[in-house]
Amino acid sequence: MQRIRLRYTKRGRLRFTSHRDFQRAFERALRRAEVPMAYSAGFTPHPKVSYANAAPTGTGSEAEYLEIQLTEVREPATLRELLDESLPDGLDVVDAVEARTSGLADRLQASVWEIRLDGVRHEQAERAVAAFLAAETVEVERRTKNGLRTFDARAAVAQLEALAPTADRPGEGACAILRLVVRHGTPAVRPDDVLSGLRATADLAPPVPAAVTRLAQGLLDEETGTVTDPLAPDREAVMAAPTTAARTDLHPASPRGTAAPAPEGSA
Repeated sequence: MQRIRLRYTKRGRLRFTSHRDFQRAFERALRRAEVPMAYSAGFTPHPKVSYANAAPTGTGSEAEYLEIQLTEVREPATLRELLDESLPDGLDVVDAVEARTSGLADRLQASVWEIRLDGVRHEQAERAVAAFLAAETVEVERRTKNGLRTFDARAAVAQLEALAPTADRPGEGACAILRLVVRHGTPAVRPDDVLSGLRATADLAPPVPAAVTRLAQGLLDEETGTVTDPLAPDREAVMAAPTTAARTDLHPASPRGTAAPAPEGSA
């Protein structure tokens, strides 16, 4: 048995793909790539895939993670290429490493988000961020299957800043960019909850829906706000003690892209 951990993205229109739809697409990709998957026992066996902290539907992501269990040893880089080719553009497998440590989910302590607010000036965003951070608690409401739920969105926010505008948008309208670092916990605070908090504390109401992208997730350094690459411990373990098992490529592949570096916001 071998376990492989993958990082994948949700880009462009594929950010509207639900987690259930992604699961179906990924299982089809496993079959197309002829991956020797391990299956669960019982009357309806399923491939052994563990998903970790999927981004909400409607948000983009550069840092989604999952783990697969194989019945035969495979080279992670080759496996990444084959799976990437078998998924639609926008659902891109950008990193793969053999799992040598336990607790991937435990290392996903926080996420780095980019929030694009078209129609909002940078100065407006700065004032709203300052008001949000100055508040001890920021109560927001979210509709759930059990009705409206009220909770504090402030405590989970490790960092929030309005990034300085860039000079490469001549002639375009106002657009503020927020960088948000939020701790994972219960209740889970999402970027839209923070936007609700900005509306509550500073009456910030963008004229169009925000474009939200997860840039990274992993362990959080509370002092610096840095979120570290959760696959780094596995990568270090592989370098320290390479596997002696024979590696067998699945079949030749023409990669759609090469493996990506650690996501932005990671160290």
